[in-house]
Amino acid sequence: MKRIVLLAMGMVLGGIALAQEEIETTISGDVVSSYIWRGQDLGDVSLQPTLGIGYQGLSLTAWGNVGLSNAADTKELDLTLSYTMGGFNIGVTDYWTNAGGDPQARYFKYNAHATNHVFEANIGYDFGFASLQWYSNFAGNDGMNNDGDRAYSSYFEVNAPFKLATVDWTATAGAVPFATDYYGTTGFAVTNLALKATKEIKITDTFSVPVFGQVVANPCSQKAYLVLGFTLQP
Repeated sequence: MKRIVLLAMGMVLGGIALAQEEIETTISGDVVSSYIWRGQDLGDVSLQPTLGIGYQGLSLTAWGNVGLSNAADTKELDLTLSYTMGGFNIGVTDYWTNAGGDPQARYFKYNAHATNHVFEANIGYDFGFASLQWYSNFAGNDGMNNDGDRAYSSYFEVNAPFKLATVDWTATAGAVPFATDYYGTTGFAVTNLALKATKEIKITDTFSVPVFGQVVANPCSQKAYLVLGFTLQP
């Protein structure tokens, strides 16, 4: 009887340990000199925390933004549910910012015509040498097209990672296929051309800080930005 109990306890503890190994947790925070998103300027110096959990390709992630140098900058909380299998990925994101259809910026206000939430679906594939991603808004505080109708605002992006001089680089090209005031376009427009470099700075034998620099150009708005940031993570 004692052997059976010990065997059962071993199986339970082993199962718990295995489950803990399979569950992945993400805790990190970026500090950036400016908040540039898909070629759009959304704020100055900002803190951008991330908290996520994943299991066998399925993940739930919370991402936020708060301005550090300007209290009027975008405050944001995004929730993303995604699934990845091999190079394929699909997901849904609930974006919330303090600006939108609700002047009081209430998070739990989901009225179709008076909400600050935007709901977006995405699908993509990572080929290794490059990845392709498509995003489309399907509900919430979406933009309007040239006729004043819901635009179902969309954006697609190609990313190509490479390594040069011990630094990790990523080249990005993004465009908006249809007219929408959500991205400030009147038709097809290239809105995001970027080059990002990331290098880990070793602080101690067990702790390093990834530092990144990024140059971003938006041919549609004729704007360009230079961003510097670093990531803190356990």
